[in-house]
Amino acid sequence: MSAYPFLNADEVDIIVEHTQLKTFKKGTILLREGDIAKECYAVIRGCVREYLLKDGLERTTAFFTEGHAVNSFSSYTNQIPSKHFLECAEDCLLTVGNQSLVDEMCERIPRLNEFIRSEVEKDAGKLQERMAAFMTSSPEERFADLQENSPNLMNRVPQHQIASYLGVTPESLSRIKKRVHTKRK
Repeated sequence: MSAYPFLNADEVDIIVEHTQLKTFKKGTILLREGDIAKECYAVIRGCVREYLLKDGLERTTAFFTEGHAVNSFSSYTNQIPSKHFLECAEDCLLTVGNQSLVDEMCERIPRLNEFIRSEVEKDAGKLQERMAAFMTSSPEERFADLQENSPNLMNRVPQHQIASYLGVTPESLSRIKKRVHTKRK
């Protein structure tokens, strides 16, 4: 809560009192394709992976680690079936919320509406930039970006999931890593 200095002590107490923390084991599916998202999460500890099934293969589309909100926004907001899965890639400690809790907190702390809108806009902007970078970069550039911006992720999730996230095969990822390692020597 110290990351949100605009909240006063009473407001922090209200939020902490209503925050539900829950642990999830690695491999727990938080949301399945076809289900309607009823809950939203924030990662306190661990890593959650978002993926789709395409032609019977898992295609990783995002990783969420400490400090990230985790949600299928289209499913949650529009109450439509999700097109992807959310899975705990590690043992996780997550906050768990739902729309009625968000509504109650915003009613009790009206400034939260502006904060939530601002955070959603920031996340949308980051997603837009990430998609543009993905579309215009080579797999090697995507790998370099991942190493620069999320270096610990490489040791936290299986390499085949990293390869899927980068849009390459595990064999291609091995070749990319070898080229990058050779260039650094």
